Amino acid sequence: MNIRSRVAAIGLASTLMLLVASVPVQAQEVTLKAVNAFNEGTYYARNFERFVKKVNDEGKGVVQINYLGGPKSIPTMEQGAALRNGVVDLANTTTSFLAGVAPESLAVNYATLPWSELRRNGAVDYLNKTMLERGLYYYARTGDGVPYHIYLTKKIDKADLTGLKIRIAPIYREFFTRLGATVVQTAPGEVYTALDRGVVDGYGWPLLGIFDLGWHEKTKFRVDPGFYNIELGIVFSGKAWNALTPAQRDFLNKQVAWVEGLNADMASKDGPADIKRQADAGIQTIKLSDAEAKRFLQTAMDAGWAGVAAATPQHAPKLRELMAPPAK
Repeated sequence: MNIRSRVAAIGLASTLMLLVASVPVQAQEVTLKAVNAFNEGTYYARNFERFVKKVNDEGKGVVQINYLGGPKSIPTMEQGAALRNGVVDLANTTTSFLAGVAPESLAVNYATLPWSELRRNGAVDYLNKTMLERGLYYYARTGDGVPYHIYLTKKIDKADLTGLKIRIAPIYREFFTRLGATVVQTAPGEVYTALDRGVVDGYGWPLLGIFDLGWHEKTKFRVDPGFYNIELGIVFSGKAWNALTPAQRDFLNKQVAWVEGLNADMASKDGPADIKRQADAGIQTIKLSDAEAKRFLQTAMDAGWAGVAAATPQHAPKLRELMAPPAK
């Protein structure tokens, strides 16, 4: 090959390399590490586990999820920090368990508008603006439409927990304190032992899920009415979410409506079924009088938002405006 031909060949090779470099890189597959705040297979873990399967079945070549499991992989109350620090990429958890990292996220629990409206009116976008500053991103809701209740080993006849030791999560710390309780914060996996040993006289928990944990064996009463609205969701590490390619993020965003659609059965089917199951297990209902119930629910709402205001005064007014506007 003469010099002219050699130069031409080099030029052609260089041109081809430039052309290849200028072609947009196709979406590469990313494998995300996921954990669950709840034990595998239990009620509040199942919708997330269905989501993981769907993503892995449909997302080959784009997104895959390496599901590490429940609290045995990373303890429940440590998962928020693990997300923030990028140790894991996503978790099925609650804002209650993330309060130490993103206290403003607790506002979701005190919303009076449905989740669909919070997505429409910009509340979720505003929440994510604040959460991303903390290194978290609220992706999708996996629990909705079910109230919390107070469960007890001792009977009460009014909205007063004076003299009782009650297991709490951050979302109802202020509420139970206002009712006079001595509050004890523990991870869900420790509650059975606390009840068994008399360390606590009761606990706050949603209507659903006590049978998975065996708590029904140590529970004698459920207080009605329920309060707040269960919040459970898939939360991403902000680092992981921001690192996704547009194609990967688009794929995941298309899963949101599907996974949030699974929540419908909680209120319409599972809730009524669990009320009967609790009664059959011997758990008695303490139904507060109308006047006591009204005071109970108002105290719950006032306490919840007071806690948000104390934790995040710069964001609380806007969050309340978007999530729990005054009745017209």
